[in-house]
Amino acid sequence: MQTVIGIAGNEVIEGLEHFHGNFVSYTQKNFATAMHELGALPMILPISDPSFAAGYVNKIDKLLLAGGHDVSPLNFGEEPHYLLQETNPDRDAFELALVAEAVKQKKPIFGICRGMQILNVAYGGTLYQDLSLYENYKVKHLQAPTKEIFTTHTVRIEKESTLGNFLPEIYQVNSYHHQAIKVLGSGLRPIAESPDGLIEAVESENAGQRVLGVQWHPEMLFERIATELDLFRYFVEEL
Repeated sequence: MQTVIGIAGNEVIEGLEHFHGNFVSYTQKNFATAMHELGALPMILPISDPSFAAGYVNKIDKLLLAGGHDVSPLNFGEEPHYLLQETNPDRDAFELALVAEAVKQKKPIFGICRGMQILNVAYGGTLYQDLSLYENYKVKHLQAPTKEIFTTHTVRIEKESTLGNFLPEIYQVNSYHHQAIKVLGSGLRPIAESPDGLIEAVESENAGQRVLGVQWHPEMLFERIATELDLFRYFVEEL
C-alpha cells in the first residue's frame, strides 16, 4: 500500500494573467516527482481554515512542510521588522494547525526551509526576521544569482543524529533563506549547523514523535545529487 504524503500547499492570491485571473493552490512539482520516484502518493493540502487540519492529517500518513513566504513574527510575539518580506497569515495559521494535529495523531513531519522554521515556531521557538539581525552572519545563505541546482556552502552534521546515519559530517547544501532559527523550540534539538553557527537541521527530542527539518532545499537537488533523494527516501520509508 502506498504511503500518502500530505504536502502543505502554497497559493497565488493575485489575479495573474498567466492563470487567467484565477487564484491558484500549488506546490513545486519536484516534491511530487520525488514522492512518485520513491513509490509514495503525494497529496497537496490547500491552505484552508485551521479547523480542517484534523481531517486532512487523518487522511495522510506523513506531513511535508515546504518553503515559501516569510513566517510572520506575530506568531512568536514580535512586531514586523522593516526587512521582513511577504507573509501569508492564512498559511501560517493553517500550517501551525497541521503541525499541532500531526503531533496529536503521531504522524511524522518533514520541514524544508520555511517548513523547518514554522516547525520551530510551532514548538515555541523564534526566528531571525532577517539574517542581518544575526550578529555572526558571515555565510551567504541566499545564494542567488547562483542557480538552486548547485550547492554553495557546507554544513556540519551531528554524527549521532537522524541525518548522521546516511550523510557525511561535512556536507554541501544549497541555500535560499533570509530568515533562520533564533531561539530553538522546546522539544527540538539541532543536528546540523552552518560555518557561521546558524541551525541548518533539527529533529525531535521525543522518540515518540518523528520530526525532521532541514534549512536547505533537497527538492531542487535530488535529480543531481543522490544523497538528497536519500533524504526524501528516509522521510518516506523510515521517519
